[in-house]
Amino acid sequence: MYVEPFPRRVRGYRGDDVVIDSDHVLLVHRAGQPPTYAFPSGDVSPDLPAADVTADEDAPGHVRVLWDAMDSWYEEEEQVFGHPRNPYHRIDCVPTRRRLRVEVAGAVLVDTDATIGLYETSLAPKLYVERAQVRTDLLVPSATTTYCPYKGTASWFHAVVGEVTVDDVAWSYEDPLSESTPIRGLLSFEPLRTTLTHDLPTSA
Repeated sequence: MYVEPFPRRVRGYRGDDVVIDSDHVLLVHRAGQPPTYAFPSGDVSPDLPAADVTADEDAPGHVRVLWDAMDSWYEEEEQVFGHPRNPYHRIDCVPTRRRLRVEVAGAVLVDTDATIGLYETSLAPKLYVERAQVRTDLLVPSATTTYCPYKGTASWFHAVVGEVTVDDVAWSYEDPLSESTPIRGLLSFEPLRTTLTHDLPTSA
């Protein structure tokens, strides 16, 4: 567990009302969990339900507010989703010649070594490819979206091969956050729903 000053203004909103506003935030890192904010109690509205506010035993004199108790959170003027971002969490997008081959229902969706390797702290690396390398005629947009606090919102795609539809086989970040801009519009593939092979190193 590690606690450090977080020199950004953090605000929490309920509807249009600011109920948390602090320039004296602590960022609390706990093993195996995303970071959390800790606030001086005077920076948190006393009107918040007691169930949403607890003393933070790891940051004496500060309180912790349930993330979902707020309708929206802001660091400075940027809205933050999901949880506070860890300043030590890195994303590196590196051009590579690692090969990626993906099959669905016997059809090859991609087979190329013109890839971008995305290396993210504590996660296995993933390969992304330009759409020109992909059988996009076999992909249709899905209604599924997912959110990553470090990469942004991902849009998903089903694969349709003849009479076979396999849901959510690929995703793309159309408007990624700043450090992930090299993968803007590129595609990556879900190994649990495809036959996916690559030559990335694997953990022992």
